[in-house]
Amino acid sequence: MIPRPANPLVVALDTASLEEADGLAARLAPHVGMLKVGLELAWAAGPEAARRIARHAPVFVDAKLHDIPTTVARAAAAIGRLGPRMLTVHALGGPAMMRAAVEGAREGAAAAGHASPLIVAVTVLSSQADEFVPPVSLAWEAKEAGLDGVVVSGDDVGPVREACGEPFCLVVPGIRPASGDGDDQVRVLTPRRALEAGADWLVVGRPITRSPDPVGAARALLLEAG
Repeated sequence: MIPRPANPLVVALDTASLEEADGLAARLAPHVGMLKVGLELAWAAGPEAARRIARHAPVFVDAKLHDIPTTVARAAAAIGRLGPRMLTVHALGGPAMMRAAVEGAREGAAAAGHASPLIVAVTVLSSQADEFVPPVSLAWEAKEAGLDGVVVSGDDVGPVREACGEPFCLVVPGIRPASGDGDDQVRVLTPRRALEAGADWLVVGRPITRSPDPVGAARALLLEAG
């Protein structure tokens, strides 16, 4: 059983500046459950990004690994050695690739003396309105492959929770305050609607990081979530 977090908020530090990300992390750490290092920051700053941000709060490395199983296993091992709390792969990579990610991350974390990260599979990106493969099918495949959960968005949260049950972690991006707009996200939910549908973690970026008062925005979003 994966317990639901006391604080469900994940803030995406989507910037190419490690110093900016580090400053935001220091301010936001008391108000979040995790801080996300995505592709932009990871490519700009390398592995040091995860190390620096981990000084402030648990880190979610949104690597979206998608390659042959051997390559993914080695990449996951390298990321596991950094000690993240969570790591993403793409569900479309298939069961063998997903199992390889779990094994690689576990081995890398153990070698460095860290707990194994949660491995979650990205189903459909929150910027996409249509899918070729139903997210529920991808989520079920990820669960069968031994993953801890999936990244799922919009109206798919409820059906995925119903299909996969409670011990499965649902990470929901595209979260926007009730008063906000969707930016380039198509499949969005308010914090309260997402949690009511079965979400465990709520991923929020620009509404917090681009706010004149990021801490205030984070606290307001948590209040809205109830």
